[in-house]
Amino acid sequence: MEVQVKKMFWSVTAAAGVMLFAAAITDGDRMDYRQLTPEEENVLIDGGTERPFAGIYVNTFEDGLYTCRQCAAPLFRSEAKFQAHCGWPAFDTAIEGAVLSRLDADGERTEILCASCGGHLGHVFSGEGYTDTDTRHCVNSVSMDFIPAARIETVYFAGGCFWGIEHAFDQTAGVLSARSGYMGGTTADPGYREVCSGATGHAETVMVTYDSQAVSFRDLAVEFFEIHDPEQIDRQGFDTGTQYRSAIFYTTDEQLSVIRELVQILLSRGYDIATEILPAGEFWEAEEYHQDYYDKNGANGSCHVRVNRFSED
Repeated sequence: MEVQVKKMFWSVTAAAGVMLFAAAITDGDRMDYRQLTPEEENVLIDGGTERPFAGIYVNTFEDGLYTCRQCAAPLFRSEAKFQAHCGWPAFDTAIEGAVLSRLDADGERTEILCASCGGHLGHVFSGEGYTDTDTRHCVNSVSMDFIPAARIETVYFAGGCFWGIEHAFDQTAGVLSARSGYMGGTTADPGYREVCSGATGHAETVMVTYDSQAVSFRDLAVEFFEIHDPEQIDRQGFDTGTQYRSAIFYTTDEQLSVIRELVQILLSRGYDIATEILPAGEFWEAEEYHQDYYDKNGANGSCHVRVNRFSED
């Protein structure tokens, strides 16, 4: 199954809203982002442009993912990159929801910005006929980081309502995407009502895609065991039913080894672990209104409060 590497971002669409959002980024706010060099700040914050053919990604075409240099949000997949011979990296499509556009200060071109942090990326052009999309996102290399495909891994966590699990991992450094859906059942492409009936056998599951160099799987698994109650069977808090069971659907032998290690630690501390440990199967994305639910609806994620189960402190 092709892993879709996506990221949900703040819902800012109006041009005026984009301008206010970008302008609202102060030096204090940027403390939460990566520290920028003067050259990076000139482009991402001040809207500058690096010299043509000088960027490190102009001729990079290996498999992987391009992320925002300032906030690490995914922007472009490598398969969208093409050789435009224009002096800057060119992409014919952006990841859905990752890039915002507005009229440039020159009143002629269309500027593109990171939808997550408002950082300046470059400009977008159409009508040039390079690819089937007839679109060229012309991006400054200095605005991006490249993550090789070999570093990108995926795991699937089920621990009660997927809204809270998704929200928790969406806030975790090193996580590239957290996406709500269904796994572990027998019905193809199930809907939410079907899953809630218990007839499909699916668990509400979150697909977590992460940069294995930026965050270890062990850290992610520890977080999972601490943001839900792994002792409960077919329920989580007030949510009851098989769709709310605790499960980890792993994708590598290394993940399996780490999961077994952590379960043994918990068992040794007196926890009666009910978490299912299974190889990943078919993942069906949930309906769009479930994605990024807390951000869309102003919820606070209180149903998945982290409880220390591993630290001796």
